Amino acid sequence: MSDAPSAPFHVGLTRKRIVDVALELTHGSHLAGWSIRDLARRLDVAPSVIYHHVGGKDLIARHVAERVLDGLAAPPADLDWQDWFRALLDDCYQPVSAHPGVAKWVLMHGPTFPSVLPIVDTGVQVLLRAGFGDQAGFAYAALLNNAMLTISIGDDRLLHEDDGPRDHATMMDDFRRATDGSPGVSALAEAFITPFAQGGQTAARQRRTYYTFVVQTTIAGLATLLGEP
Repeated sequence: MSDAPSAPFHVGLTRKRIVDVALELTHGSHLAGWSIRDLARRLDVAPSVIYHHVGGKDLIARHVAERVLDGLAAPPADLDWQDWFRALLDDCYQPVSAHPGVAKWVLMHGPTFPSVLPIVDTGVQVLLRAGFGDQAGFAYAALLNNAMLTISIGDDRLLHEDDGPRDHATMMDDFRRATDGSPGVSALAEAFITPFAQGGQTAARQRRTYYTFVVQTTIAGLATLLGEP
């Protein structure tokens, strides 16, 4: 079957419209789960039109990540550093996790968009004010990277839910078989793995709970550098 578009070449098509549809595809699957051809098919244009208006997949992925992060705002700068990062990372979770693959993109490329730079600047200043000194950059990176990595792992789990007897599903089966002979694995499976294996809303709640746990423990660990309780 031909992939040739039935609509005119690119009447009324804009960069914004292309990124809108790329955002929809990401929300419905994963940033790595669609191609330029998929995007062109959804827009009913030739792939060359996408390249003409925006560029290749790497550039479109950047625009998608930027769009996802555009809605974030820096918490009030007068907050305690712990409360500031709890607020920021709590706000990050919904938009980033709703667009699988964006967290991994941020890990690989960094939050370098103009709309995000004021958040980074404020966050580093909050850490400096708290007394992190020349470790403020490391502290910021640890907080952001741990949060994004946790979402990214959840994104990868989403790719493998209901995906047959391989990859993540195979690991889940291995955990189930191992629980009979290992109290440690049994406890881990009951408290952590089983909700992920169930998929759907149960897995979604577990992802959110685990994300909050990682954020809280990262903050608690960094607090020890300042001698805080």
